[in-house]
Amino acid sequence: MRIWIDADACPGPVKEILFRAAERMRIESILVANHSLKIPRSPFIKSVQVKAGFNVADARIVDNLEPGDLVITADIPLAAEVVAALATALNPRGTLYTPETIQEHLARRDFMDELRSTGTITGGPSPLSKVHLQAFANQLDRYLTRHGTTA
Repeated sequence: MRIWIDADACPGPVKEILFRAAERMRIESILVANHSLKIPRSPFIKSVQVKAGFNVADARIVDNLEPGDLVITADIPLAAEVVAALATALNPRGTLYTPETIQEHLARRDFMDELRSTGTITGGPSPLSKVHLQAFANQLDRYLTRHGTTA
């Protein structure tokens, strides 16, 4: 199992949690972004820089994904592709996307996009809080305990 991180929009505190988990569980973790990233020196943590463009990082992740991998992303359409590829996606706020839940998340996203486009609502999600970080860390730990392996 590998952890893929959609790193362009991944919050710094979430990356720190992932770095610690990669070391602790000895799991290869790959950050994919369209800009250069600072990462700790580790045999378990890598970064891949892709060219700028719409969904270029997403395509790199999907093209290299294997069943059983974990992808960290807030991008629900990417999460749907991940789930279709028999992998799992986890949102930086702690939401696990599964075959049972992904359609509901896609429908909610589309509905919110529609409301924003009509001006019914403005803005996006609330700022990332300590509660979100704790939910993410807990969900990641549960997932890795169930599916991860130690070397």
